[in-house]
Amino acid sequence: MARPPRLLGNLLLLFSLAVLLAAASLYLDNDGGHGPAASLHLTQAGWQETVATGYTAPPAEVDSANLPPAWQLVALPFSPSIALLRQAAAGAGAGATGQVPPGVRISWLKVVVDGLPVQARLLALYGIRVKTDGTIAVYINGKLAHQAQAEGPAWNSTRTPLWCTLDQHAGSAPVREILLRLEHSPASQTALSSLRLRPANVLQSAYHVRLWLQQQLPAMLSAAFMAVGVFSVFVWLRRPQEIAYLLFFNLAVTSFLRGLHFYVDLPVENDWFAWLTVNSLFWLVLAVHVFLCQLHQRPLVWLTRALVAVTLLIGVLTLPVLAVLPNMPTVTPLVYLIAPVMSMITCVAGWRHSPEGRLVVYGLFACTAMGMSDWLLQNNIINAEGWYLGAYAPAVCFITFGVLMYRRYVDAIAEVERVNAGLAERLTAREAELETSHQRLREIELRQTISDERQRLMQDMHDGLGSSLISAIRSVERGNISDERVSQILKDCLDDLKLTIDSMEPVEADLLLLLATLRFRLEPRLEGTGVKLLWEVRELPTLPWLNPSSALHILRIVQESIANILRHTRATEIRVATTHGVDGVQVHISDNGSGFDVAQALGHAGGRGLQNQRRRAASVDGKVSWQSNDTGTLFTLWLPLARAA
Repeated sequence: MARPPRLLGNLLLLFSLAVLLAAASLYLDNDGGHGPAASLHLTQAGWQETVATGYTAPPAEVDSANLPPAWQLVALPFSPSIALLRQAAAGAGAGATGQVPPGVRISWLKVVVDGLPVQARLLALYGIRVKTDGTIAVYINGKLAHQAQAEGPAWNSTRTPLWCTLDQHAGSAPVREILLRLEHSPASQTALSSLRLRPANVLQSAYHVRLWLQQQLPAMLSAAFMAVGVFSVFVWLRRPQEIAYLLFFNLAVTSFLRGLHFYVDLPVENDWFAWLTVNSLFWLVLAVHVFLCQLHQRPLVWLTRALVAVTLLIGVLTLPVLAVLPNMPTVTPLVYLIAPVMSMITCVAGWRHSPEGRLVVYGLFACTAMGMSDWLLQNNIINAEGWYLGAYAPAVCFITFGVLMYRRYVDAIAEVERVNAGLAERLTAREAELETSHQRLREIELRQTISDERQRLMQDMHDGLGSSLISAIRSVERGNISDERVSQILKDCLDDLKLTIDSMEPVEADLLLLLATLRFRLEPRLEGTGVKLLWEVRELPTLPWLNPSSALHILRIVQESIANILRHTRATEIRVATTHGVDGVQVHISDNGSGFDVAQALGHAGGRGLQNQRRRAASVDGKVSWQSNDTGTLFTLWLPLARAA
């Protein structure tokens, strides 16, 4: 039964992956029908560096022939080394001492275009990376075609590919020369990837993929990490004893802040933003260390204090309001060198204690390696067309700690399932015990009911039938009783026996059914005496408390009342009727006999019949009353609808 859902899930997963791959294939396979020969891959350029008095807006036109004749042929991608920069500085006006004169530097890169095979309507100039902290200007045939970073470099400028479109309308001159003007400070370094000049529809896939991988995908991963972190903090608010959820939220926040500069387009002179993104790296390392301490339940007090001290010191020294350290772009590469040291110390401390700790160390090591790669790329030590991997460091953190939380989540589910299975087993066993106990109680209750019924019958037969037979036997032995009287006593005994048997019949709380049973027994006897029975019984509500014992009391009461009429009143008519009120029902028995003095009969010592009626009525929480005169007697039995428990 479990196979169909799993098979359906696998099919759904395969379908989703197929759709994703198909979409990616359609997106990437968009060369507009042009082959590789329909473009130029520019890998050589002339390069020189000039000095300016300050940052200026790029002019509308620049003739490369008017620039100093100091062009050096360089290969693209171009990442000038320190030696080459010193050589360029000398050419730009450094003295014999090699001191670089102050001012803004302008790096010029001239690319000669030769043999563009296709005159497309819309061309595009695409470069993976242009690195500078000043304005980027692109001139096509000496005319300004594109500029960026006019207000200074944005934080994500080195991760934004160069994309410049050229509208080649009819009569336009073919592209012969591409000139790049890169402004920068003397302390910063420039770099340029190789360039591609192709129809725009051919290059746009490569451009968008690069932009997506360098900016959009890391942004989505970082946002996902942050979203899971927010979810985690809500879990911690409900379960404050689980500090791991709060630490996960802290990791998500610091990781998000650490990668914020990859996605936010802000100018470099926002010192507070620089302070935030730089210091969040140290907060992230410290958060990982605290997470490992909590994971292994080992506080590592001295190491924790040292990491906190370094983090606070870096945070204070880099505060923009204190200005202890120079401009952040200048000191950031140096500050970043401290972070790997902290990471390595944290890795060593958390390596041996658990597989989960080693997983965190692997993640931290990967993030450190990515940071070092970025540092090398930022300082022109590796190729300018490389990747800034630091943008994926939050994703690595997300995956690492997501795996930990996932394992905890899965383990928690397994634990819950195990506990539920245990509870189910205990519940099943408990139900079996309760069923056994209930069965025993039913057996005990049945035995008790049988015993009570036997006791009741024995007591009733002893008080009624037995007493009458003993009285008759003694009278016969003394010889002072007539045959008619003996016959009457035997008939009364037979009636008592029949009533006792009738009381054992199930009446299901129906008083009318009980009275009908009595009518069936009495009517033949009344017909034999010539007394007319008028049966005016009406519908009555049920009496839930009516059981065999109480039924016998009611039958005895009614039987006693009719017997008294037959014995003492000389009545020719007996009327049985029923009524009901809000809280009870009444059984009325009236006759047209001579009546009797009720008070005298109740006070007479020998009037046990009326007293027995009272006693039996009280035993079922009922009441009896008599109204008698010379024209007849009215007897009323009141019974409650419900009895007190």
